[in-house]
Amino acid sequence: MTVCYFGNSFKYETEAVLKLFLPIVTFDFLFEEYPQGGDLCLIKREFYESGYRLSVSVKLGEAEENRMEVREGNYSDKEDEAALCRMLYLIMEKLTGITPAWGMVTGIRPVKKVNELMERGLDKSEIFSVLKEKYYVSDEKLELAYRTAGTQADALKALDKRSYSLYVSIPFCPSRCSYCSFVSHSIESAGAKKLLPDYVKKLCEEIALTAETAKELGLRLDTVYIGGGTPTVLSAEQLAEVMSAVKKNFDISKIREYTVEAGRSDTITEKKLEIIHDFGATRISVNPQTMNDSVLEAIGRRHTAKDAVNAFETARKLGFGNINMDVIAGLPTDTPESFARTVETLCGLDPESITIHTLTVKRSSKLFDQEERRVDSRVSEMVDFGQRYLLDKGYLPYYLYRQKNTVDNLENVGFAKAGYECLYNIYIMEEAQTILAAGAGGSTKLVNTETGKIVRLFNYKFPYEYISRYDKMIAKKEGIVNFFGSI
Repeated sequence: MTVCYFGNSFKYETEAVLKLFLPIVTFDFLFEEYPQGGDLCLIKREFYESGYRLSVSVKLGEAEENRMEVREGNYSDKEDEAALCRMLYLIMEKLTGITPAWGMVTGIRPVKKVNELMERGLDKSEIFSVLKEKYYVSDEKLELAYRTAGTQADALKALDKRSYSLYVSIPFCPSRCSYCSFVSHSIESAGAKKLLPDYVKKLCEEIALTAETAKELGLRLDTVYIGGGTPTVLSAEQLAEVMSAVKKNFDISKIREYTVEAGRSDTITEKKLEIIHDFGATRISVNPQTMNDSVLEAIGRRHTAKDAVNAFETARKLGFGNINMDVIAGLPTDTPESFARTVETLCGLDPESITIHTLTVKRSSKLFDQEERRVDSRVSEMVDFGQRYLLDKGYLPYYLYRQKNTVDNLENVGFAKAGYECLYNIYIMEEAQTILAAGAGGSTKLVNTETGKIVRLFNYKFPYEYISRYDKMIAKKEGIVNFFGSI
């Protein structure tokens, strides 16, 4: 489809609306220029003497729809953009027959909108009314977002404004899953193996520098999260080296949470779990993604469902009392029936939290050019079953986020038993706390809790860049001092 803009350049949000209905279509964009034939979307802001007119026209195959709104007075670009997006949404809904459950919410943090309205003193019915009118969100998704906001309310209220979380990135995996779009490197490659020792060394250096900066600024460490990738792809000795650097440079005796993503069971050993436990981690993830061996094979995993059970049971034996497990709805060859068995099996293990992700097909994943990436309406059935089942078992939704190119425009939701909500996940999703990141692909997020101002500092994505340009990257971290010096 060709999308043409006249009198405006509102590409980002309008493209996001189009993708709600045409998630796999490739778009060409033109400005002040008409195309030659084909599917077409015209987005216009036309000025004249007494005012101006907003209009959207879409031709999809043989069908065509138009909407127009005449405006007089002073409107901001943001208001005009929102009006054009609403017109585009209603046109696409009519042309495609698709009604997205999340309406025209395109951002990744819908619960944040609920929290903001709660802070303004609106009650549940008023919040629902505002979000339905502005974004066309369904009652079902509004209920999910509202319930999630309620679960995380105490964690947000308990937040110390001078606190921060530490994120440590291990962007390596034993192999690359077919759905994966993260910047992670398969440890099978000779290049990745060669990089690991130097990567760990530089990572430990950055951990020490981060601690020094935080102490100078008088910040208090609240939570630690070691993620990836798959952190347990490191050898036991390398894992101990990284966790030792955290323990040596930070006072972890008073932190409220320390998570390590143990991740794939083909990387989890009793020795590594002992190291994770002994160095102070209080929470781990064992992430099978599915408990069906045929689906594991289809996505390129080299472990079985039994391996995941064994890893979980070993962690329990070693004393881990807070374990999360992840699943993904919509994986290749999975069915509603086999997905239901996965959820039931995980609940039978009785972990403290279970996260239900919906398959997201990014261009950098192997699935993007495969037939499996086509939207499967049964994915909604899987997600609905999983959420209902977990609620029935006493798990509560505590954080929620959405991603572009997610099948059926659905969501990812973390469910936890009361008191076992992951604080780090809540704070990063609601952008309520500063996150200081170390490691390749890490994103430091500086949050001014008084003004809501957010500044992001990005580490180099790829390990070889991280190592070779380390000094240049560290120099940019001066932005942390500048940010807090101005508060």
